[in-house]
Amino acid sequence: MVLLRLLVLSLFHVSLVGSQPTQSQQQASSPTHPSGEQSPLGTGNLSFPWSRLRLPRYIIPLHYHLLLHPNLTSLSFTGSVQIQIDVQNNTNWVVLHSKGLQISKATILDQNLAHLSDQVLPVLHNPSHEQIGIFSPRVLSNGQKYFLYIEFGAELAEGFYGFYKSTYRTSTGETRTLASTHFEPTSARMAFPCFDEPSFKANFSIRIRRSPEYISLSNMPVVKTVEVEDGLLEDQFDASVKMSTYLVAFVICDFKSVTATTSSGVQVSIYAAPEKWQQTRYALEVAVKMLDFYEEYFNIQYPLPKQDLIAIPDFQSGAMENWGLTTYRETSLLFDPLTSSISDQLWVTMVIGHELAHQWFGNLVTMEWWNDIWLNEGFARYMEYISVEATYPDLKVEEYLLHTCFAAVGHDSLNSSRPISSPAENPTQIKQMFDTVSYDKGACVLHMLRHFLSDDVFQSGIVRYLRKYSYRNAHNQDLWDSLANTCSEEDFISGKHCYSSSQATKNAYLFAGEHLDLTAMMNTWTLQKGIPLVTVTRKGPRLLLRQDRFLRTLLPSDPLWSTLQQGFLWHIPLTYKTDASSTIHRHLMTTHTDSIHIGEEVNWVKVNTDMTGYYVVHYEDGGWDEMTKLLLENHTALSYKDRTHLIHNAFQLVTAGHLSLDKALDLIGYLQLETHTVPLLQGLGYLEAFYRMIEKKNEFDLTRNLGMYMLRFFRAVIDQQTWSDSGSVSERRLRSDVLSLACHLDDPPCLDRARQSFKDWLQSNGTLNLPTDVAETVYSVGAQDDHGWASLLHTYNISLSAAQKNKFLFALTCSRDANKLHRLLELGLEGKMIRSQDLSSLILMVARNPQGHHLAWNFVKKNWDTLVEKFQLGSFCIRNIIIGTTGQFSSPEELADVQLFFESIKEQASQLRATQVALDNMQKNLRWFQRNLETLRNWLNKQMQ
Repeated sequence: MVLLRLLVLSLFHVSLVGSQPTQSQQQASSPTHPSGEQSPLGTGNLSFPWSRLRLPRYIIPLHYHLLLHPNLTSLSFTGSVQIQIDVQNNTNWVVLHSKGLQISKATILDQNLAHLSDQVLPVLHNPSHEQIGIFSPRVLSNGQKYFLYIEFGAELAEGFYGFYKSTYRTSTGETRTLASTHFEPTSARMAFPCFDEPSFKANFSIRIRRSPEYISLSNMPVVKTVEVEDGLLEDQFDASVKMSTYLVAFVICDFKSVTATTSSGVQVSIYAAPEKWQQTRYALEVAVKMLDFYEEYFNIQYPLPKQDLIAIPDFQSGAMENWGLTTYRETSLLFDPLTSSISDQLWVTMVIGHELAHQWFGNLVTMEWWNDIWLNEGFARYMEYISVEATYPDLKVEEYLLHTCFAAVGHDSLNSSRPISSPAENPTQIKQMFDTVSYDKGACVLHMLRHFLSDDVFQSGIVRYLRKYSYRNAHNQDLWDSLANTCSEEDFISGKHCYSSSQATKNAYLFAGEHLDLTAMMNTWTLQKGIPLVTVTRKGPRLLLRQDRFLRTLLPSDPLWSTLQQGFLWHIPLTYKTDASSTIHRHLMTTHTDSIHIGEEVNWVKVNTDMTGYYVVHYEDGGWDEMTKLLLENHTALSYKDRTHLIHNAFQLVTAGHLSLDKALDLIGYLQLETHTVPLLQGLGYLEAFYRMIEKKNEFDLTRNLGMYMLRFFRAVIDQQTWSDSGSVSERRLRSDVLSLACHLDDPPCLDRARQSFKDWLQSNGTLNLPTDVAETVYSVGAQDDHGWASLLHTYNISLSAAQKNKFLFALTCSRDANKLHRLLELGLEGKMIRSQDLSSLILMVARNPQGHHLAWNFVKKNWDTLVEKFQLGSFCIRNIIIGTTGQFSSPEELADVQLFFESIKEQASQLRATQVALDNMQKNLRWFQRNLETLRNWLNKQMQ
């Protein structure tokens, strides 16, 4: 699953065990007989047989035969499921998942399809655990197989989970309905009764009934379509491979498609609303290339005959990897050459790369339980970079990997972070696992591991892992064993490609002359939270090293500091370069303090080459002055990644209280010489982050001075930009960001040019296609007057390009009129003109506006219950809303207000990590201002003289 692409707003980018349910939770339903008589087997004397959140392990589902009949007029569906089960313990009960389904009939049959009971069986419900229990008067015997048959029905869900309804509007204004599914992590149980845990892998044979004007899609191709009663058609899909319930998918719609075939014969189709199908060509090209790439990289054939990709008009996340039928938000799949920018194109490419990586990582091999979801998501996030670099080298995707790691550092340096592998039991806890730690930190730790082991060893270890655990489930340890090429004695004796654990110590990778225990090393990165800070001091020919836990939420002088440092130790694969040679030196640091011999003749040393390692570096005793001097005198002695890494680390260290702000600002003084986009935007990004924080405070002189300084310092770069779509991907990205900032800082030449372009666009009645790199900036300037704003809102409403609508919406939120911002929030809440799927990003965009940041927060407080109902408590949308709206607060009053609100929703807040992250962020901002505001003021005064 891909999460949404959102503005990063925080400063500097910034376990339950099931207990016995109470009587009130045990609602029993006695289903009626088909003839209408009450079943003689009552439920009065039965109590729910299972008290845990996780299902019993002694009933194993083997094959689901699922029939569904959705009615897109009444917005409801009926269905039946026959599940072949393998019983491994004598029992009278079958317990499985069901949520919000009306169960009308339940029976159990033996292997010969004979009923075990001549009565309809009682069904007990435990809604708090989303489970049902079906009672069989005859014991189900250990070692036998049975069929569980259930009939059920429900409304199509509102929202974005389970089997839900979605709509789209045609250009003539007609609203059309479709039904689609999103099951990950725990919502398959909303569509049919099932054993809804990732380790219960089974085969699925699906049939869907529909009226002839629709088509139906599922994981597998249709084998045949038959006519049934009332003119309905029934599509019968081929039996699936063995897979987890969360990957099952079906869509009933009237979409059109384009199709092509991969070199190994897999049929790839892209589906979209009929008037948008011409925006599907690029996705088709990407999907075919990606499938070919992954088949080669993983050295395992894609196991299904087809792969469909479909753009769903209402979709909460970015995309979902259902096997053979991946679903996407329209902005994640559709590409319109006239209105999609280069960053839109990169996003589509990366999301497809992510979802198709999951067809192996996640679908073929699945984590045993949600505590290791990073094995799915961290890998898919990392494979985005590997796959796009291989298939679309011009997109320069490697320039973005640093930002993925910076996002991880931002989160992981707060005390409210969590280990990559963390306990999660109930649905709310499980949903929260889909976060920065699983995706971004997961990807960065894998990046570090790949560089540590070498590309070839990493790749062959992954192939070994995928082959060994195909159609099965795996743990963290299984990955380390595959990468270190060890296995059980049994595997070794049977001649598998590995060696015994007793040999492992002899044969493990030699690194810096030491034997490597990969498990011990990787456990320090996945089983403890946080990120290490490596402090480097030069002492003659030696480099002295110390590792601590890097925290931005409190200073070393704080009394709590030593408590929060206790017990943390990482095995850090250090890399460094010096001016003495072009060699990348390596050293494995496994103790709190260490030293390396580098020689007397070395003038400078840069640690963490190209930021391949997941750790922050602090150069003590004048080390930062040396770096500043090196960048001013000879910045190209370091790679662009190293330059970007230095800028990032310096400003992180300022926040953490290890470095003074003026030193970090002096370090980026060299940027007037910088010609590479990535370090340039990194330095500019920090100044912009300060500006956006300060403009929300009553610091008018400081805001003006900082804005003037930025315009003066980056004048040459701003003036070089053309208002076009020409140049390389890097140049186009620089153009978008630099011109957007220049206009935000009220730079007269920028505003004049944008106003003229907007006037031309207005005169064309919105038919003029502006250069996509600057369109958002032009619209944002145009949105400042009433007529421009109204025109943008009108065009937003009728546009058929999701990418263009995003640009319009961003521009509309740039208005300095609070009433207009309030109107947008109300439209988002209503969910008609602005879809509910866009509400969380709309709230964040309003919060970014100085006129809107309190407005957005007050809106969240007022509509909290509605927002939770729309998005579900543990969802990343709720997390982004909480962290995003409060992320720029930096005063004691704001902090107190947020604390008060969290107190008022205590029961929900206590279940969420995001509330603690938000408080950590605000305390960090508060301290930053207390420590750095005067330094910034004085430094700017010196620069402006």
